[in-house]
Amino acid sequence: MEVCLSSTTSKAYTCSFPSESLLLKRPKLAQWDRFLFTPSPSMRVAQPLFSQSRKDKFVKVICCQKWETPIVEGRCIDEIYDTLAARLLPTAAALSNPNSKHIVGLAGPPGAGKSTVAFEVVRRLNKLWPEKASSLDSQVKPPDVAAVLPMDGFHLYRSQLDAMENPEEAHARRGAPWTFNPELLLKCLKTLRNQGSVYVPSFDHGVGDPVEDDIFVSLQHKVVIVEGNYLLLEDGPWKEISSIFDEKWFIEVDIDKAMHRVFNRHVSVASRCC
Repeated sequence: MEVCLSSTTSKAYTCSFPSESLLLKRPKLAQWDRFLFTPSPSMRVAQPLFSQSRKDKFVKVICCQKWETPIVEGRCIDEIYDTLAARLLPTAAALSNPNSKHIVGLAGPPGAGKSTVAFEVVRRLNKLWPEKASSLDSQVKPPDVAAVLPMDGFHLYRSQLDAMENPEEAHARRGAPWTFNPELLLKCLKTLRNQGSVYVPSFDHGVGDPVEDDIFVSLQHKVVIVEGNYLLLEDGPWKEISSIFDEKWFIEVDIDKAMHRVFNRHVSVASRCC
């Protein structure tokens, strides 16, 4: 698995990586993205954040701050999660504004492991936060300093697919960009950025529909990882969504492995529905 990471702004957020360890590279995008989205040619991101050798399972992480790329290495994926969590640990400067947010956009193909990466990094970040908070004079109370905002909740309802010109095709292709509600996602992200908190929908895989206002991102959540397939799309409202993120992470994964994971996921959901 490989992840490209790009930092787009500095909004009261500092990175502890030394500038002397920077590396410039171009991303090598997976085959699938030709069909799902086209990243901006001007967006220089790193290659790769996670790369794993099949022989010794050595994991290398490359993180990109603005146009340059510090390298972080680890012997296992847990070490990488820990490193990414430490990277996102909010600083005293970021906490000076009660509405401040560091928003990460995590994209990749279905089955790439976006949810796993997001939740593992957030879990570790929330575990690290009490130690950091004890040394800060802050209104933020540990441990919930980070949260995950999944894009799944922004699927169109089945009833909305039924109302389309070709309902059969709409249901068969559910999961394509046009079967989501990017306008609602954009509205929620703008609210989060401007007001510091927002209610967003989750997705009930058993029922097959979103659950309104099921996830609450509060003022105390200073780091928010938004994860979804199309967050780096350059079309329509997706382009504006992409511009909101302080950092953009992209997971590149073997497509056969990703398809196998998606197949197993669908089998699991189908078995729960029976």
